[in-house]
Amino acid sequence: MAEQLTRPQIAEKARIHELLPQVLPQVERAPHVTDRTFEMPRAMYAATVGLYLAIIAVLGLGFANPEMAIPVAIFAIFIFAGFGVPALWTRIAPQTGSKALTMGQFRLHGINTLTGRLTATQAGIQMLILPVLILFWAIVTVTIAALV
Repeated sequence: MAEQLTRPQIAEKARIHELLPQVLPQVERAPHVTDRTFEMPRAMYAATVGLYLAIIAVLGLGFANPEMAIPVAIFAIFIFAGFGVPALWTRIAPQTGSKALTMGQFRLHGINTLTGRLTATQAGIQMLILPVLILFWAIVTVTIAALV
């Protein structure tokens, strides 16, 4: 159980130590290295952006209507912004020596994730499964709308 303590109760049990700044040791800090590459090759990132834009294109062409031009353009802008801001974020200061993996390095080493090491195939499937499924949904939806 928790109990409410007053200041006098705390003060009678507390041991207060005064540390003077000259007593504390001076610690040298190593420079912080920032890695903003996400350990993914640019081609995988571009494939994700391309798949999401393909979804918008399929829906835009399947439900072609002059009234749909503005919503489709807004969705495309959101996709560019949603993927463009992180891409710009990788280039902000301080500059680091970290570079995105090449496809060869990605195929050879895979990547580390929170759940463990993944091969390139496993990571590619994990990264692209959602946009591929949404693209498939868009194609099915447009096909059903065309047949009905």
